[in-house]
Amino acid sequence: MSADPHGQFSPSVYETARLVTLVPGLAGHGGRIRFLLAEQNADGGWGRPDSYGLLPTLSATESLLAESRRARNPVVGLAAGRGLQALYTRWSDGEITLPDTVAVEILVPALIADINAHLEALDAESSPVLQGRRLPDPPGTNSELLAGLRETVRRGQPLPPKVVHSLEAVGPAAQGVSFARAGEDGVGCSPAATAVWLGNPAPEGPARRYLETVQARHDGPVPVAAPLDVFERSWVLATFAGAGIDVPVPPGIVTGLRNAFGESGVPGGAGLPPDADDTATALYALAALGRPRSLDCLWPYQQDDHFVTYPDERTPSVTTNAHVLQAFTSTETTKPGVGETMRVLAAWLCGQQRADGSWMDKWHASPYYATFCCVAALSGCGESTPAVRKAMHWVVGTQRRNGSWGRWEGTSEETSYAVRILLQANGNRPDPTVEQAAARGCAYLLGKDGEADPPLWHDKDLYTPGRIVLAQRIAALRAADANPRVGRLVGPWISVGAGRTA
Repeated sequence: MSADPHGQFSPSVYETARLVTLVPGLAGHGGRIRFLLAEQNADGGWGRPDSYGLLPTLSATESLLAESRRARNPVVGLAAGRGLQALYTRWSDGEITLPDTVAVEILVPALIADINAHLEALDAESSPVLQGRRLPDPPGTNSELLAGLRETVRRGQPLPPKVVHSLEAVGPAAQGVSFARAGEDGVGCSPAATAVWLGNPAPEGPARRYLETVQARHDGPVPVAAPLDVFERSWVLATFAGAGIDVPVPPGIVTGLRNAFGESGVPGGAGLPPDADDTATALYALAALGRPRSLDCLWPYQQDDHFVTYPDERTPSVTTNAHVLQAFTSTETTKPGVGETMRVLAAWLCGQQRADGSWMDKWHASPYYATFCCVAALSGCGESTPAVRKAMHWVVGTQRRNGSWGRWEGTSEETSYAVRILLQANGNRPDPTVEQAAARGCAYLLGKDGEADPPLWHDKDLYTPGRIVLAQRIAALRAADANPRVGRLVGPWISVGAGRTA
């Protein structure tokens, strides 16, 4: 992490496709086309199951339509046609649902309008297969908000800071806007936002150099956000601290985290506004490193019985509130009012628990992440014991035959969360059922060494924060190693359990 100012994050179909459309002359264009073609699913769409495939499929289809019309490449045209068919199938199968991802309510109608404009042009070229086929805006989108944002920009007025991360939704009017300054970290912590600000052809300068840097890592494709150094470093350090793993931390990382704080806390990376989630996690990590800061910057995020991630957010986040509770637990429990706030916050978290014992959240597709965050925060609250035990029983009951856990399929990331939930919720109480489940999970983790994890984290589309996921895997194995009963069980399960299929 010390040597990498951007962070290790997976390439994004959505964001990469926006660069194909917006800056086709930028270095790595061919690599971006190849990436989109390689990532297309068998059904013609892109992205993960359920509603998570909607935005990447819209973005990739629009960009390949644009590229096909520019370059008349039959392979690209075929892929664009398959993407259109996947979208038509999605609409004909019934009501379209939107995932709770960043700015989805404005990004979806923006892309639909662009695709329909391509189809109008193809109609004019007498393409009979496509005549009359248009995509309507699905429920949950907000075309009025999108139109209002575009009108605001046309009038020369600034947008709210958190909207700048999705500036590409504004379209050509966003080129060169004065309220978004492009430096060596781009615009809005987003390659797509930077690309629309630059325009085409992209002129020389800091913004273009930023795009050339972020695309070089994957030879064309780009992540959904960069740089995210504060986010990556806070989560990795907090994970090790929560697992009791004492590692030497370079002084520059600690100093950098402390210096990132402003009056409202810290953002996940340059170009993003501060938020309660990154702020709470950074505060927890710094306290664990013996460099605590005052938690006063968290109080402005308090809203009634919980904390918001950002002002005026659509939906509250249970994991943000779990991290806030952990931050309070780590440093300032004796201050007046903090104890009562913690009790109210714990009660709010317990009230968000689902009937089966799990939690879900707006920042991650998997219930295992949200459930781990809540269990870790609530484990120190005595009155929350029933909720923690209920979560543990849910984890035991959802283990797959091969020892893994996962929403769509078994993954190392979700298995790591599950193992940590079991060991934290059960404490040191002997429980053969829990211990065997944890051991089978560890055997699965040991058998998957080096394999990439699929994207599960929310931004505009799903992504994988590689180092954060690796830290969770290390923490899960360390927790199991610290439990002698689980440690003795892991060996046999490597040969007996890990070879089974899900």
